[in-house]
Order: sequence, then C-alpha cells, then structure tokens
Amino acid sequence: MTNRIALVIQYNGSGFSGWQNQSNLITVQGTLEEKIAELDPNRPVKVIAAGRTDSGVHASGQVVHFDSSGPIPINKWPSALNGRLPATVRVLEAASVSKDWHACYSAKNRRYRYSIFNGCHPNLFLQNISWHKYKVRLDVDLMKNALNDLVGFHDFAAFQKAGSNRSNSLTTVQEVSICRDGDIVTVEIQASGFLYGMVRLLMGQLVALGENRLTLREFKNRWRNGLRSEVREAAPPHGLCLIRVGYEEKIFSKEKSFDTFPRFSLPIVDSFQELKNTKD
Repeated sequence: MTNRIALVIQYNGSGFSGWQNQSNLITVQGTLEEKIAELDPNRPVKVIAAGRTDSGVHASGQVVHFDSSGPIPINKWPSALNGRLPATVRVLEAASVSKDWHACYSAKNRRYRYSIFNGCHPNLFLQNISWHKYKVRLDVDLMKNALNDLVGFHDFAAFQKAGSNRSNSLTTVQEVSICRDGDIVTVEIQASGFLYGMVRLLMGQLVALGENRLTLREFKNRWRNGLRSEVREAAPPHGLCLIRVGYEEKIFSKEKSFDTFPRFSLPIVDSFQELKNTKD
C-alpha cells in the first residue's frame, strides 16, 4: 500500500545549488530523495516541493510530499531523516495526506522574507542571511509606498527571469510588509504564486528606490508596463527565505510551519553621516 507523506522542512541554502535536481550538483531535492531512498528502498523516490528555491536561497517553512510504501510510521519520519540528513537540512514535522494532495498545486499561497542589513559596518553573523547595504540609509517609507502598489492581481512580467516555463506572468500578491528594526530591514511578500526570480528582481528595484537611485514614478512605470529590459538588478539570493506555505486545510502544527525563521534586531548606529564626512 502506498501512502502520501507531507513534510515541512528547513534548509540553509548556502551550500546547495537550489532546490531542484541538477546533474552533478548538490541540491536540496537530491539530498532529501537520497535519504528517503535509504529508508524506503523498494520504490523510486520523487519529492515534490511547494516552491523551487534558487541556489543560495533559504527555507524555514518549505513543504514537500512524496509517496512511500515502507513500514515507517508517520511520526517517525522526522527523526529517521534528521539522523541521515546533513546539518543544513532539517525535517520539522510529517503528516499523512490524501493521494490527490499536492505540495505545489494544493498551496493557496507562499510567503517570502527578504532581510537587509542596513548598517555601515560588516557583521560576520549576518553575511549569509542578509544583503548588506551600507552606503545609504534606506528610505523605508518610500519602499513601503512602492510595495503597497503591488497588492492585487497583476502582470509582473518585469520581475520574471528568462527561462521560465510559465504560460503567463500573472499572479496575485496577497500581502506585503516592510519594517525596520534598528539596522535590519525586512520585506515580506505573500502571493498565490511567484514567477521565476520574482522576489530577487523586485528587491533589486526596491533597494534602488530606497537608495534614491530610482524614483517612485520610474519604479511603477517599469513593472506596470512590463519593462523587463530596464530591470537589471537582482538582489543576492542569501537574503531570501521561504518562510511559509499556506493550504486550505490544516496539515502541520502552527509552531512548526508558521514562521520559524528568526527575526533579527540591531541597534541603529547613526554613522552614515560620519562615513560621508570621512570620505569627503
């Protein structure tokens, strides 16, 4: 008898060439499939994810499913896999789902968080999980104004990387938020689905706006008119994390799947003027 099993997992994307299997490269999918196969060697293993994260992108609430005919009880899968997986991948919870349930197609939304370290001086402990922008104090209010304009059903062709196999670039942005906590700026975006490279291209434009290298009018014109050729900056992958996937039914406990990526706070060090004076 075959059972469909859903997992909520975390991974540090720094050492992986993204989620999806690629020949001769270490991926999250390949690593997970290899370890599941060790526990259930009687059938081919195919793990499907809610979102295919890029190389270097992290996940604190990725959801996947696979089919198994092995004898391992549902509640034993996390410990059985965690004992075999590298320390950069962790299974938080497992659940039994119906055979027509799909980690990707059954999802109602995905939520990403992008973290920016907006301090003048480097911080070793933040370098793999945030984008260090140190030359200008970002104008968060202006960035918020631009973000709010994205909510709703729109064509986001301006924020889609080449190579996508989607038939169109339409999607619904459900929620957006941006906040500053000291020198840490975080942006969260929840949508029914994301285009290939969408968040990183969007963040590149938002940061250019926050640094006053781009006007609000230019930002709106680019995405509303699908001017992909003018969107040349993509934010680096290590600041991005998939923090949550939403489904109509409750599958996992809230404490394991809702938001397990830690929030960071650093006191504001008002040294941008000092830095400017030093350069002058």
